[in-house]
Amino acid sequence: MEREELRAWLRLVLTPHVGPVTARALLRSLGSPQAVWEAGPQAWARLVSAREAASLAQIPPDLEAQCAATSAWLDAVPAAPDGEGGRHLLTLADPRYPSRLLDVANPPLLLFAQGRLSLLQAPSVAVVGSRHPTAQGADNARAFARALSEAGVTVISGLARGVDAAAHEGALAGAPLRGAQARGAPGAVGSTIAVVGTGLDQVYPKGHAPLLRRIAEQGLVLGEFLLGTGPLPSNFPKRNRLVAALSQGSLVVEAAVQSGSLITARLALEMGREVLAIPGSIHSPQSRGCHALIRQGAKLVETAQDVLEELRLQAAGVSATPAQGELALCEAADDAAPTDPVLAAMGYDPVSQEALSARTGWGPAELGARLLELELMGQVARLPGQLFQRVAAA
Repeated sequence: MEREELRAWLRLVLTPHVGPVTARALLRSLGSPQAVWEAGPQAWARLVSAREAASLAQIPPDLEAQCAATSAWLDAVPAAPDGEGGRHLLTLADPRYPSRLLDVANPPLLLFAQGRLSLLQAPSVAVVGSRHPTAQGADNARAFARALSEAGVTVISGLARGVDAAAHEGALAGAPLRGAQARGAPGAVGSTIAVVGTGLDQVYPKGHAPLLRRIAEQGLVLGEFLLGTGPLPSNFPKRNRLVAALSQGSLVVEAAVQSGSLITARLALEMGREVLAIPGSIHSPQSRGCHALIRQGAKLVETAQDVLEELRLQAAGVSATPAQGELALCEAADDAAPTDPVLAAMGYDPVSQEALSARTGWGPAELGARLLELELMGQVARLPGQLFQRVAAA
């Protein structure tokens, strides 16, 4: 993008009182951001309100600094000869701009991107959920995402703690199984897209810096906010609408009744996307949002295969046989009744050591030692409040 074109787009975004709706109206009438600024006050007065026209006449004080920062950011990581990788600024007029975002009421004028742009054209599923999932919920997110990625589906999430991070990790683990040579062909290999609620020069949460680097290298990082934008609370619902719009369907792994994940699900429904949910324990607060969605008509899913079938992704050429990530909540080695008496007594709900002692008849010392063994074996997770939960095999 030439410097003057970049400056024209950034000025349009930075101008106060001129939101996406007004900006799109100006672009429809005048053709391009450069034409908007060349048109002048008389043309503006015919197209927008007096307040908006007055704002258009003023050059935003931080325009030049934002132009310089954006140019430096783009130049720092150039794209490969095939256009993959590197950093990109996609405008609403760019042919690479994802068409799915046009279903949003106010699609962003600009998208900052780093990584594999071809993933925007691939089959995709959003995987979202609680920032504080149970151990089983995090495992479910990781396993479903890996299975979908192995099947050639791109997993989209918001880089938040909990389910989002587990979904990105699972998708990255599944993507290489089809071989690096397939990378770059839309739909040939799954990976992950992280839609962030900050500028792409920021990292939030800070602890996700290594994960963000991996996504930028093997997947795609995407955001609508200008460089330097920090983690403002108002930005995350905006991010959620992009997660919902970019995906063919949204899978909710765990969610409280009042949560951002349910906002994403609602937005997906409003845009005509499918919503799917994994059921959980009736005693778990993190499962109540999923159960509410299921009561309202969301598809109950137990395996990644259910997701592929519900979204008709197999008909689109996606693999019908996910490998290691394929998961059912109580399948695999858990199909048969567990031989371990502690696991048998535990079931799948969180339970206290005192309750387990009453069920098994074991004393505190013997039971505590066995719980520690099962925890080290990855079959039991220790939860807050001195509770324990069995972890289903994936």
